[in-house]
Amino acid sequence: MKKQKELFAKIVETLKDYFQRYGPCDHRIIAKKGGDPFIILIGTILSLRTKDEITDKAMERLFKKAKTPDEMLKLSNEELEQLIYPVGFYRKKAKTIREISKTIIERYKGRVPDELEELLKIKGVGRKTANLVITEGFNKPGICVDTHVHRISNRLGVVKTRNPHETEYTLRGVLPKKYWNIYNALLVTFGQNICKPVSPHCTICPLSHICKRIGVVVFR
Repeated sequence: MKKQKELFAKIVETLKDYFQRYGPCDHRIIAKKGGDPFIILIGTILSLRTKDEITDKAMERLFKKAKTPDEMLKLSNEELEQLIYPVGFYRKKAKTIREISKTIIERYKGRVPDELEELLKIKGVGRKTANLVITEGFNKPGICVDTHVHRISNRLGVVKTRNPHETEYTLRGVLPKKYWNIYNALLVTFGQNICKPVSPHCTICPLSHICKRIGVVVFR
């Protein structure tokens, strides 16, 4: 267990140092929207299966019109669809946003809950979204696992899991809690720029000396 903690410390500190020297590690919605839990929740829904630049523009249009559950429900479904187009599955997301807004008003008196279990009770909110709201909206410990975090954690050899859900549960047992909130931000930026799904840039990787390269067939 001690060696595992030391390994995670090395991963986190190495990536923090790397991004401080070579570029900012800042893909998070909180950095752009001030940490409002509802805006983070809706922004995360919009971002699913959508490129960052498209999400950013959709968020800008939408939040000029509505920033609260009440304001969101005042928009017609057609208007909501137009505001968030062309995010992926925009029609389904428009419906989800209205359902989420209605639930927050009726069940939580207009305030986004700050507990993971309560967030997961809201239809349309998955574990990745809920953890992001917890960490960025309320600054509470949480582990947000997307495809980057799942892939890189397995590639490094710190977990051996089949899907992001398994990765989250495993990390909750082995990742020191002080690294929970930053782990996602670091690995997402790392995965977008260096440890890519196909042909990762292993020759310039700051973690190459400790990475087991599990599943890597071709690298650069």
